[in-house]
Amino acid sequence: MCVISFCCGLAGFLLTACGGKAPAQPAPRVDQPVPVTVIAMQPVKMPVGLETIAQTEGAKEIEIRPRVGGILLKRLYTEGMAVEAGQPLFQIDPEPFQNALAEARAVHNEQYVRVLRAKSDEDRQRQLLAENFVSQRAYDLAKADLAIAEAALQAAKVRMQQAELNLSYTIVKAPEKGVTGRSQFSEGTLVSANSSLLTTLTQLSPIWVRFSFSDNEVAPVGEHLTEKNVHSVKMILPDGSEYQQEGKINFAASKIDPLLGTQQLRATFDNTEQRILPGKFVRIRVTAGKPRTVFIVPQIAVLTSDMGRFVYVVNERNEAVQRPVTVDNWIGKDWIILDGLNAGDRVVVDNLIKLMPGKGVEPRLRDDSQAAQAGTVTY
Repeated sequence: MCVISFCCGLAGFLLTACGGKAPAQPAPRVDQPVPVTVIAMQPVKMPVGLETIAQTEGAKEIEIRPRVGGILLKRLYTEGMAVEAGQPLFQIDPEPFQNALAEARAVHNEQYVRVLRAKSDEDRQRQLLAENFVSQRAYDLAKADLAIAEAALQAAKVRMQQAELNLSYTIVKAPEKGVTGRSQFSEGTLVSANSSLLTTLTQLSPIWVRFSFSDNEVAPVGEHLTEKNVHSVKMILPDGSEYQQEGKINFAASKIDPLLGTQQLRATFDNTEQRILPGKFVRIRVTAGKPRTVFIVPQIAVLTSDMGRFVYVVNERNEAVQRPVTVDNWIGKDWIILDGLNAGDRVVVDNLIKLMPGKGVEPRLRDDSQAAQAGTVTY
């Protein structure tokens, strides 16, 4: 029994000694190059790009107020719906104005008869004067009475026209095409002429966007922004998408706001689908000024340290080198690099977490199809 156990133990020892256990894998080399993808830098000519927060507003925001006072009988529109120019919105009790018009017409008709009588008297006095049956003074009095009657008739006509106008004002109409707001008064309420705000009307197409830039932001352009030196205006929606219509500047302040130190601007965008509502916060991207030479780098390639932003560049010995860069604004998914790069530099765009200054790399040039998929945008 002991002999058998000894033999088994000896056999196990011999198997172990002969390599029965799998050999350990060799440790990876610490200096093994890291495979990376690089892009070759090529200069691009583009204007100065500026971006800021903006707010939308209706091209026309109209307060609807009655021109005559009275009892509000009806609301003739659906709140929040679009209306056409001239469409009735409210009706004010017309009866007092109908009575006023009837009275004005009666006065006008009465005065018209007076003019006819004065005209007949003047004709008769003229004939008698020609035959020397009346004095010149009698004819002058008849002629003056006719002039007074005609003037009174003209005044009565104006009062009648005003009464007709006041009656027409009892139907409050939309002055422009737009979207209505909430009614501020209910039926049966007494409203005052020119002071009671019945509702609001907003014109949504075109839509306006208000924004501003400080002196420091506009400094790279070399001059203050105007309709002439702004090349393009684009609106970035809250979800990050770009509005399909490009805008244009329709107002640029000629002076700097002394309180904020900014230049106020406004752009207009087509909004036929009414996708953009007033009061919305968006971003505005403006390109202006003369073209300058810059480089376009994917955002993922630009890193940040205590010293500022930098990229990894592959040198002639295929080593990663940190290169400080000066960035401007974003274009889509890319950074605009103002300074720090040269034409032909190979910038690393992946495996950045494995890199350190002096680390050896195996660079592989990214092709154009990959660049397109990365979303590079140029102006």
